[in-house]
Amino acid sequence: QVQLVESGGGLVQPGGSLRLSCEASGISLSFFEMTWYRQPPGKLRELVARISRHGTTTYEESVKGRFTASRDNAKNTLYLQMNSLTPEDTAVYVCYAHHWDLGTEYWGQGTQVTVSS
Repeated sequence: QVQLVESGGGLVQPGGSLRLSCEASGISLSFFEMTWYRQPPGKLRELVARISRHGTTTYEESVKGRFTASRDNAKNTLYLQMNSLTPEDTAVYVCYAHHWDLGTEYWGQGTQVTVSS
């Protein structure tokens, strides 16, 4: 059974940092393109960061320079380092795995990030 389990969310003050993790079981993340999405309250889901199988990263404009996506294939884990957080970053963050050749995809359950003073 495939599972993606996010962790690391919580309440943080503006300007603070958090590191999210997405640990996979049942699949090897090294074969997947990995994406972090977020869904702010009352809004649509949006792409935050994407990291290819080879480590190439792309970011949503508002998080460039503040967020860093990385992957540790040996630990089968995806990370999102989030710095200089603002209230606009408040959302449920979800990881997503996509295998281009097989066409398979998996979603995590999400972790809540709340930025508030």
